[in-house]
Amino acid sequence: MRQWLVDAFAAGPFLGNGACVVEPFEAWPEAAWMQALAEENRQAETAFLRRTGEPGRFDLRWFTPATEVRLCGHATLAAAHTLFTELGLEAEKIVFDTQSGPLTVTRRDAGYEMAFPADPPVAMPGHPEIGEALGVRAVELWAGRYVVAVAESEGEVRAATPDLGAVREFFFPDYQASAGMAAIVALAEPGRPYDVVSRFFAPGAGIPEDPATGSLHCILSPLFSARLGRATLRFHQAYPGRGGDIECVHQAPQVLLRGQAATVMEGRLRL
Repeated sequence: MRQWLVDAFAAGPFLGNGACVVEPFEAWPEAAWMQALAEENRQAETAFLRRTGEPGRFDLRWFTPATEVRLCGHATLAAAHTLFTELGLEAEKIVFDTQSGPLTVTRRDAGYEMAFPADPPVAMPGHPEIGEALGVRAVELWAGRYVVAVAESEGEVRAATPDLGAVREFFFPDYQASAGMAAIVALAEPGRPYDVVSRFFAPGAGIPEDPATGSLHCILSPLFSARLGRATLRFHQAYPGRGGDIECVHQAPQVLLRGQAATVMEGRLRL
């Protein structure tokens, strides 16, 4: 059995966010086995695929080193890239059946376009402890799948040094936000080749900081599209020394996530 390491939301290797993609199964292995392999891989996510009766349709699950998650953008992109480029799938579109419903990935120009459910956030008043834990002056707080703190500037986003122990304890039962996960975001400085800059921390899922997070942009796209008056925006996730680039189009009730991917490694599992 083979697996591939793919850098997603990246124009080339060693950028974006790495995900392992395991060769498709005919039947699911035990969840404990998948979790153990994800822990061994030590990437933000490992993607597991199961074949269906349709050539362009697959079941898809994602595991971090610590837990199974309900939605992951970069590992979905990595899975589609693997099927198209490494396994030679002859189709223009793939449908993935997941815990978050069907997700589609289409070839587009030099990259791919994914259709994900939009996650418009709700305002989250109060909670000064969020900005304090994230190391920013939070001028606004929003909650969708994740807590989002809006900072005053791009420089503050890039310079932030969160208290990950405190972020791990984030739990807000009045909102739908996942425990132990949060983002900081700001409008880009003038002259940047992107509109919005962000960082994402997920110690609650065993990921101190994630380099490029597709699911986060299901929140950020509707939030900033309304603010800037444009459906299409360019986002940069400023993981130190790496970073990822995602173009988003808000088409309610969906967000189209556009990006590239690069295969970095192929391996054979001796299991």
